[in-house]
Amino acid sequence: MAATAPTPPPTPGDDAELTEFGYRPELKRTLGNFHTFAAGISYISILTGTFQLFYFGYASGGPAYWWSWPMVFAGQFMVALCFAELAARYPVAGSIYNWAKKVGNGHVGWLAGWMMLIASVVSIAAVALAYQLTLPQISSVFQFVGDGTGTYDVATNAVVLAAGLILFTTVVNAFGVKLMARINTAGVFLELIATVVLIVLLAVNVVRGPQVVTETAGTGSGQSFGYLGAFLIASLASAYVMYGFDTAASLGEESLDPSRNAPRAIIRAIVASFVLGGLILILALMSVSNLRGEKLSTDGLQYVVLDVLGPTAGKAMLWCVLIAVTVCALAVHTAAVRLAFAMARDNNLPASSRIAKVSPRFGTPILPTVIIGVLALAILLVNIRQPQIFTVVTSIGIVMIYVAYLLVTLPMLVARLRGRWQPADGRFSLGRWGLPVNILAVLWGGAMTLNLIWPRAAVYNAAEPYHWYLRWGAVLFVGVTALGGFTYYWFVQRHCTGVLAEHAAVAPREPAAPKAAPKEVTPS
Repeated sequence: MAATAPTPPPTPGDDAELTEFGYRPELKRTLGNFHTFAAGISYISILTGTFQLFYFGYASGGPAYWWSWPMVFAGQFMVALCFAELAARYPVAGSIYNWAKKVGNGHVGWLAGWMMLIASVVSIAAVALAYQLTLPQISSVFQFVGDGTGTYDVATNAVVLAAGLILFTTVVNAFGVKLMARINTAGVFLELIATVVLIVLLAVNVVRGPQVVTETAGTGSGQSFGYLGAFLIASLASAYVMYGFDTAASLGEESLDPSRNAPRAIIRAIVASFVLGGLILILALMSVSNLRGEKLSTDGLQYVVLDVLGPTAGKAMLWCVLIAVTVCALAVHTAAVRLAFAMARDNNLPASSRIAKVSPRFGTPILPTVIIGVLALAILLVNIRQPQIFTVVTSIGIVMIYVAYLLVTLPMLVARLRGRWQPADGRFSLGRWGLPVNILAVLWGGAMTLNLIWPRAAVYNAAEPYHWYLRWGAVLFVGVTALGGFTYYWFVQRHCTGVLAEHAAVAPREPAAPKAAPKEVTPS
């Protein structure tokens, strides 16, 4: 095997963009091109998202729910293109927060960062719970609580497994970006190989044609808008997967040549996820032995894999899914830490000076790593006795991410219309396509946010006990989080906003004026 070329050292130009924000470089630049790509694709995590949510999409919309995958991709690709332009112009930590601040103003930036930060903490807990969907399928040994038949056996065991994963992501992130990148890159490499192998294995076992994606399985009956109503609900399974590509840019201060690498990584991550994920979903529908099997709506792709590949190969593939879940949780935790660091560096969080402190030994902000891990663990506790409430909270987390994205694309559109937007010279640019792409990104973001937040029982209160506050949970939680958070910011935090002195860029000294040469004294 040929030796891997050493990572080139960072150049002074890598830190040039930080000067515009008034920051001095503190995080270590060690991430290359593939590391940056891996950060984006591991957050999306093809195997995590498709395996975690296939059951919901199938139960809500039947095989035809597959069409939501290209639909969501088309909309999110518009958003990704806008983000790629921003990443080329502003490749700094806390991408969403800093982008909204630049194209909008400090108030919009804070709200976008706040919404994304809360959503990220919730997402860590939600991703970690995916262990329960996979590990007990591999072996009953992993069902530590009861035998899985008790009222709260599954929910409580999910918390135990998820807590172990969150402790792992906290420790890894505390030890620095280099360790995180090595684990993340290795995990993504294995995930991509496993994904391709799974696609091939499913393809050689197909028992029906691609026309399966036209079947609705009668899911439109009883819906107000017929199958359209069912499809809009099922589309949430795809919407819950295809986000997080901005993470590639959030590590901009730790990447080499980020203004070039981050835009490419964002686009490659979402395109690769669309192609590979779409193939897995359609081939799963074409290869499963029985489309009417009840377990398709409960166990989802885990059932399909075991049904098609058999117990030995199927369980081997589930171990790969487990690796994907692990690196996904790691990437979400990493992105949340960088966002908290970016906001604290601007004195935009309580105890900002401590939160923004970078460990001289590990080169990473340790305190926000621990705080975010502890908060994610605390959220998990809701799942022990109230898994339905946890489902509501995790769904709300996704809504808040879409809102945070909208708080970037909408101010960006306003900046374009006012002639204030200037892409980076010689870097990724949409050119004359910028305006129509930006308009589509905003329209998509607004429409999908409404679809996500709509108070439908099928999404927010699907099983007993039925409560109005569960059904309206998304509207209430997002409203309280946004209004309450912004009220705190307006009356308290905004009065002390500003780059902390210890993180501020040091202005270069002006060269001293040359000393005048001593006058020659001539004897009289």
